[in-house]
Amino acid sequence: MAKSGGGGRAGGGRGGSGRGGAAGGAGRGSSGRDVSGRNLKVRVKTAKRRSISSARWLERQLNDPYVAEARKRGYRSRAAFKLSQLDDRFHFLKNGARVVDLGCAPGGWTQVVVERCGRSAKVVGIDLIEVEPIAGAELMVGDFLDEDAPDRLKTALGGPADVVLSDMAASATGHSKTDHLKIMALVEVAYLFAKEVLAPGGAFVAKVLQGGTERDLLTGMKQDFAKVAHVKPAASRADSAEMYLVATGFRGGPDKVPAGEDAEG
Repeated sequence: MAKSGGGGRAGGGRGGSGRGGAAGGAGRGSSGRDVSGRNLKVRVKTAKRRSISSARWLERQLNDPYVAEARKRGYRSRAAFKLSQLDDRFHFLKNGARVVDLGCAPGGWTQVVVERCGRSAKVVGIDLIEVEPIAGAELMVGDFLDEDAPDRLKTALGGPADVVLSDMAASATGHSKTDHLKIMALVEVAYLFAKEVLAPGGAFVAKVLQGGTERDLLTGMKQDFAKVAHVKPAASRADSAEMYLVATGFRGGPDKVPAGEDAEG
């Protein structure tokens, strides 16, 4: 079972439970690709109560331009720029869309969805931990793997979804193959849910780890969507193994269209 924090969730969060200001700042086109770094690098020394690893983490945070820009724009996490950059490229967040955010803590992705889809949108999120309210979104507490979670989300949506987002990730073990298998299990569950709720033409976006999407899953996605791509947005740290699977043009629903276009990536 995934946990909240550090990106972990079956419900769990994009970078922990810490949360900041209200939705702010950047609309389409302000993805953070032009975010500039600081001129002077901040170095953090270890102290009696600070381990070397925590000092390195703090130093990285202090010198990360996306962290600074997220604070400036009122985003709750730097991950907001990852979604912005993915949408700048694939344009899946449309005005008035119905969107599900699986594992929505601390709320950065939800903020971007609300900004880009507008007041007429229906935005529903779920996470293991309670997320501070975001105007324009319905946020619920729960484990996405619980039996009743899909029905709760469907009821809240009130109709077919246009986009299903998943940044879920299980707690890291430090063993790359194990971590890959754990996150892929979450991706598969999210994908099955997406197939149930997406309207024709809809999109599915999910975090994976480098090592590739499992062959059977990828084969199924290529049949179910017009285009499938693996992408690493600029806001993803260079030393991170994360990538994002972006599938657009869902072929399901009553007007299912025949497979035609080849997948990318």
